[in-house]
Amino acid sequence: MIGALTVGLLLVSCGKKGESLVWHEMEVTATAYNSVSWQTSDDPSIAAWGDTLRPGMKCIAVSRDLLKLGLVRDTPVKISGMEGTYLVKDKMNARFKKHIDIYMGLDIREAREWGRKKVTISYGLKPQKSETE
Repeated sequence: MIGALTVGLLLVSCGKKGESLVWHEMEVTATAYNSVSWQTSDDPSIAAWGDTLRPGMKCIAVSRDLLKLGLVRDTPVKISGMEGTYLVKDKMNARFKKHIDIYMGLDIREAREWGRKKVTISYGLKPQKSETE
């Protein structure tokens, strides 16, 4: 059992012909971060899996407990109150739980204005065989 995780069994096309996703929903705490060394590391444009972050990209970092739920590199995520689909591109420090960090490029003011909020996310995973049979 995965606690209070709500599982949606909606299959949605996601770009590649014939590929569908199963969308899952959960509530998380959301903050924002920027490509600046005092918030990240010595090379703030490089994410945990080696992706180069650029202002304007729609991507997030996830707390490590969410990796176990399938929110791994390049998982598509929709965030309540925000337009578009974000991709998981980074991992957060192990001290965070049920948390995402939304990438906001170099706009520190925008990240501070975002603050800290509870949001609902929907994330798409490839279906397991039992879900498609």
